[in-house]
Amino acid sequence: MSIRLKIILIVLPLVVATLLLTGVSSYFAASNGISQVAREFLAFKSSQLRKHAESQWTLLVENGLTGRPEMVEATREAVASYAGSLATSATELTAAFASDGSVAMATGDLALASGEQEAVAALAAAKNTDYLTVDLGGVQRVGKGFWFEPFAWYVLVTEERATFYAGVNEILLRTLIILGVSIAAAVVLVLVFTGWLTRPLKRVVGTMEKIITTNDLGERVEVEYHDEIGRLAQTFNLMVDGLETAYGQVRSYAYQSSVSRQREKRLRNFFQMYVPKSVIDQHLSSPHGGPVAENRVIAMLTSDIRGFTTISERLRPEDLVTQLNRYFALMVEVIAKHGGVVCDYIGDAIKAFFGAPDKHEDDALQAALSAIEMIEALDEFNRVQREEAAKGGSNVEWRIGVGVNYGVATVGDIGCEKKMIYNAIGRVSDFASELEGSTKKYAQQAIISERVRREVRNDLACRHLDIHPTGDTGRPTNIYTVKRSVEGAEREAWELHNAAMGEYFPGRNFAKAASMFAKVQKLLPGDVASSMMQDRCRRYQTASPPPGWDGAEIGETA
Repeated sequence: MSIRLKIILIVLPLVVATLLLTGVSSYFAASNGISQVAREFLAFKSSQLRKHAESQWTLLVENGLTGRPEMVEATREAVASYAGSLATSATELTAAFASDGSVAMATGDLALASGEQEAVAALAAAKNTDYLTVDLGGVQRVGKGFWFEPFAWYVLVTEERATFYAGVNEILLRTLIILGVSIAAAVVLVLVFTGWLTRPLKRVVGTMEKIITTNDLGERVEVEYHDEIGRLAQTFNLMVDGLETAYGQVRSYAYQSSVSRQREKRLRNFFQMYVPKSVIDQHLSSPHGGPVAENRVIAMLTSDIRGFTTISERLRPEDLVTQLNRYFALMVEVIAKHGGVVCDYIGDAIKAFFGAPDKHEDDALQAALSAIEMIEALDEFNRVQREEAAKGGSNVEWRIGVGVNYGVATVGDIGCEKKMIYNAIGRVSDFASELEGSTKKYAQQAIISERVRREVRNDLACRHLDIHPTGDTGRPTNIYTVKRSVEGAEREAWELHNAAMGEYFPGRNFAKAASMFAKVQKLLPGDVASSMMQDRCRRYQTASPPPGWDGAEIGETA
């Protein structure tokens, strides 16, 4: 925004606001005065007419003529005649109305339009004496009324609204004209003043723009005034002298910096396909060259495609790579959305972890949600597979298993100078792979460890599947399948299965557990996990586990 415009925006509103306030206050003062005079004039006429009518009626009363209809009618005509004599303009109208709103007397032609008689009747019933606006004969009028009991008349002394406010409207028009002329004059004066004030500054700006456009540092500003603006021009000239000697170096440095930034951007984009962005950022910002290997609490996720060898044998290499890349794109997008780092592809398997290099409180939950959403994303993948198969392609639907574990792992750059991988190793990682492998045995798509369940139990639905003989500590541990939520029969089955696992171990009540697992199978026909546990409970009913049994299946080892 230019200085000239800023001055205009500061000064002009002040001038315009002052003129507006003056004009508006003058208008309201004048209009209120005129309106007050007009109202008082109406009130005066209404009062005079009322006094005349009362005096005429008093004459009838004093002479005992109130019982003679012809005398009463003559008095009404006299009142009507007097009302006509009070009119000072052709648009004035005095009318009297009966209690039902019908016209009893009028000083001019008056035919009430639809709805007007009811409105007048309401005024008559209320005996309204306030200033009012009413429609009579299709014309909006301003008037003042009174109730005259002897004739049972409601009398209105009125003037057309347009005539009543004619003076006010004239004042408004003149006020607007004066304001418009004043504001226009103020705008012109402000523009002239600001143009004169900012002319030297424009010359400075013009010279600066010319230098920028032509890269000619030989341009100088003419010093017009010996004031602050003149000193500004002189200082500008001195600055240009200094810049002229350094310009060559600046151009050289700018070029080198631009080349370096472009090179860094290309390298970042390239290496982000192999290394997580956060790891690259740490490598570039750390004086040691990258993140230091350390033990971190992370969530580990491993997924694998079921029967991939069979799938690969049925497809041409180019079709296999196309489908595999599309599958990886969907899965990796889910993992990245939840803050996970894909650290390795092992054939068709994906290995990812959550919690390094950036740690979050809900890493285990995000890993479990990733497992669930990977299964959901697989539905979309298989939908495309079915569409391609319907067109004659060799596409088949894929199935996956996902294992999630949570615990301490060693995280860092692993490898040698010629090949490094940012990875996580340790029993936590190994057990995640074992959980993924167990999905085949229990016919579940996702299995999580006990430590993961503790972190997600308030957010996700968990079903206790079994007691794994060798957990991430080398001792038996509980394993679970997980979903966002379960409803209806599935929810009832999960709750019953969890309760049956408590009877199985540590309760060792195998008969009751077998019965409960049988009920689960009725709720979930064909359920492998409950069928497996029912068969195991029946075996243990005849051959009870030894004392000190840890809950894992007898005979099963790592």
